[in-house]
Amino acid sequence: MATIFSAIGQADDSNDGRDRRSFLLTRAQPAMAGLIDGSLSTLAPIFAIALATHQPHDAFLAGLATAIGAGVSMAFSEGLSDTGDLTGRGRPHLRGAITGGGTFLGGILHTLPFLIPQYRSAVLLALAVIVVELVALAWIRRRFFGGGFLSSLVSVTLGGVIITAVSAALGALR
Repeated sequence: MATIFSAIGQADDSNDGRDRRSFLLTRAQPAMAGLIDGSLSTLAPIFAIALATHQPHDAFLAGLATAIGAGVSMAFSEGLSDTGDLTGRGRPHLRGAITGGGTFLGGILHTLPFLIPQYRSAVLLALAVIVVELVALAWIRRRFFGGGFLSSLVSVTLGGVIITAVSAALGALR
């Protein structure tokens, strides 16, 4: 996940605080919002389908559709939310592309294990990927926004636990 930040560039330490603030507002924050949204919002449909059907391929299709749909939705939401003129948040189309790309990336990573045809293996690998995603999100937040690693990890994990519990309950309704 950190690669999305290197793809959009990093703030040069020799630049003044205004350049760093601009980077955070126009690049890092949209990417972080997308990564968090993609990582969390796609959990419910993927795991609800996986738990309800025990068919990894069905969970993969749900995850793929959700990652694409969420990415497009977030791209438009961010791109149309403001022009950047009043807020100083930069070009809306670029912010939208960064946010949408981050959302897709955050959603597709834990979807890919469901290409494995064995249900148990797919679920266990997806859970392992989610743990890596949560740690990476906490690290990125600490690196770019100065938040504490542990508090970031707890916050993101709490959101993931709530969403997973909801999806497990929905999956059990079958």
